[in-house]
Amino acid sequence: MKTHSSHHTSTLAGPSINQFTTRSHNCGELRISHVGQEVTLCGWLEFSRMNKFFTLRDGYGTVQSIIPEDVCHKFNLDQLAFESILRVTGTVQPRPDGQANKSLPTGGIEIHVSQLEVLNEAKKRLPIHVKDHNRAKENLRLEHRYIDLRNRELQNNLRLRSQVIMKMRECMINDYGFVEVETPTLFRRTPGGAQEFVVPSRKPGHFYSLVQSPQQFKQMLMVGGIDRYFQIARCYRDESTRPDRQPEFTQLDIELSFTDREKVIDLIEHVLIKSWPYDDNPIRGPFPRMTLAEAMERFGSDKPDTRFGYELQNFTKLLATQLTMPEGVRKQDFRAYGVVIRAEQAQKLASGLKKSLEDIAKKSNFCKFTQSQITPDWSSGPIVRLLGKESAEALCEQYSLRPGDLLLLGWGKQTYVQNMMGRIRLAAYEALEMRNLVPARQSHAHNFLWVVDFPMFSENEETGQIESTHHPFTAPHPEDSASLNADFTDNIYNIRSLAYDLVWNGVEIGGGSIRIHNSQLQRMVLQDVLKIEHAHLHHLLDALESGAPPHGGFAIGLDRYVALLCNAASIREVIAFPKSLDENK
Repeated sequence: MKTHSSHHTSTLAGPSINQFTTRSHNCGELRISHVGQEVTLCGWLEFSRMNKFFTLRDGYGTVQSIIPEDVCHKFNLDQLAFESILRVTGTVQPRPDGQANKSLPTGGIEIHVSQLEVLNEAKKRLPIHVKDHNRAKENLRLEHRYIDLRNRELQNNLRLRSQVIMKMRECMINDYGFVEVETPTLFRRTPGGAQEFVVPSRKPGHFYSLVQSPQQFKQMLMVGGIDRYFQIARCYRDESTRPDRQPEFTQLDIELSFTDREKVIDLIEHVLIKSWPYDDNPIRGPFPRMTLAEAMERFGSDKPDTRFGYELQNFTKLLATQLTMPEGVRKQDFRAYGVVIRAEQAQKLASGLKKSLEDIAKKSNFCKFTQSQITPDWSSGPIVRLLGKESAEALCEQYSLRPGDLLLLGWGKQTYVQNMMGRIRLAAYEALEMRNLVPARQSHAHNFLWVVDFPMFSENEETGQIESTHHPFTAPHPEDSASLNADFTDNIYNIRSLAYDLVWNGVEIGGGSIRIHNSQLQRMVLQDVLKIEHAHLHHLLDALESGAPPHGGFAIGLDRYVALLCNAASIREVIAFPKSLDENK
């Protein structure tokens, strides 16, 4: 996959980086134009040989240094442990002919050392090495993060993160007049969402909750007349650590008054375009949009990866009368979808794919799945037991199925089978990608997508209870709000909300909504629909009765977004001190 990690290093060099320090330059900025200058550098001893040649590294780069013969006797680097801290003074010289290293920004020069001071000696055997390849296992690197942070990739990631957040701040404040407001992290528990962390207080039997997000505070700021709020907010959810998730995380949190869905979407696009760090590959708006219903129908996901095809084909009309309905599925909820992999690719797939697709299917409730290789007499072969001869022939004709093609077929309860087939689509493409049978997905492809028209309420898969799809403060779509005020029991899952998610290359990087600003409607949603005890929300309900403007907002998950920008495998690669997978550490 394509990476851009080197694109921003040049912007990090500059005289101000060295102001207020005892160095004249950093290790990454010296070039041929500096030849003849006397410089002082500080950094870590990366490598040394024969007490004549060594490389010095800091957060900005690496520079090669030579100890001339006439001063060799003054220094003894051979006994010095790597990663010791040095201050070096010397003259910048061009490297000898044919010895320049074009892959290194400082590869055209070397330092001829006149003075060398050991500022702090490192111990001989460090628990991990600082190197780009064959890095230590992650648990060891996290344990010794203070050493691991010196790694070039982590340096780049954390500096890029700082740069992007700074550009976001400048855009919010200087371009659009938003006010940065810090909200409390110690609060009381809120309904819905993930489990919260409980913090004991000095008063026996009384506890705080760490906020999952500043949702209620930012709504109250709107009521208070701070009509354009933002915050780089810390959020807390008591849930397990995964590559794209950890218990504490950071959001760019935004709320504004007197707005609507279109204007919030427009704002977020502007913020992302202006804070995009790669000048050589700029993004442009407006981003395309898709309703949730279309995303599920075509891609089997509420965060579709649109960098490749292999879309789901709806076989329901063709096969509804033939396929056996899984237990617990009503006729009106029944759907059948297929993904077709053509013979040219299908015949080169690894044999292990079959099992991994079956494993995905086993984890899906209310669904059945089969995979079938098309043969010359396919429509009269074993598939007849499942589909019947007529349907099998119709399928072949309608979708031009040819011998050697692979048909992946799933059927069952609508949302469940869509989700299952969405996961199968991804797994199949990954398998094709690994064998170079299809174009590789580019990590920085500009496949941004707005997903809109989410249902306001969903059925909890385990309990069957009604819950908010996003959160209880999300406003209904104006076209559906009448249904919410009437007898809503039959129609509850068809009511759309004014929620919107932003997806980039198959990953949700943010979400938001227009909020309910009417106190009666908010009380009705909590009390009558969700049946949530809401006495502890009286402050918000009272606020909505005190002159609340229409308002809406958005939050970008910065850890996840920056990880994608850095092409990192996990958000832990863009957080200085992340939580480890071992939750006891």
